Amino acid sequence: MRLYGYYRSSTSYRLRIALELKGLDYENVPVNLLEAAQKDAAFTSRNPFGSVPMLEADGRDRAQSMALIEWLDEAYPDRPLLPKDIEERYTARELAYAIATELHAPLNLPVLKYLKEEYGKSQGEIGEWYRHWLARTLVPVEKRLEQLDTGDFLFDAPGLFETVLIPQLYNARRFDYDLSQSPRMIRIEAACLALEEFQRAHPDNQNDNPQRDYP
Repeated sequence: MRLYGYYRSSTSYRLRIALELKGLDYENVPVNLLEAAQKDAAFTSRNPFGSVPMLEADGRDRAQSMALIEWLDEAYPDRPLLPKDIEERYTARELAYAIATELHAPLNLPVLKYLKEEYGKSQGEIGEWYRHWLARTLVPVEKRLEQLDTGDFLFDAPGLFETVLIPQLYNARRFDYDLSQSPRMIRIEAACLALEEFQRAHPDNQNDNPQRDYP
């Protein structure tokens, strides 16, 4: 498997987590979003969405992170990311898709660049935009976790929800979002980041992170 992605892309990050939790070997192939490498003709000829992540597996190039995660769970059923119980599967999807569908569109890099270049918004104003949309979704997610009385994970072990939550919290911290009112999410984040799978998937440990030191 080859995973084409960018170290700080939340969608690439969630795919790395999923692959690690599934125990699957893969090669990380950097695609520099700051240089718009995902829009190059060579890349879009394989992935017409011009986005990351793209997973090369079983002779096919696959795009769209949420579809990819569910494909991985079906193609490689060991270490499932979704629980067996239908109601628990629904809950995991409810929370994961709330984050993936409500937050990715207004907060991804092309939108932030558009706000700056076309509307002349300052970095401070862009930060306000980012935090506004985060709150619109993360506040109700936290309330749902409270209703469910969650512990270290949504269920017994990290799965679909955690693969989506952890990258979003990473980005939330980058944009100075106040997580002090999100104790359930913070607890889940801490439990996940203590695991080797999440540590290997973390942006700090990727080969295209310019701040990473190499021997």
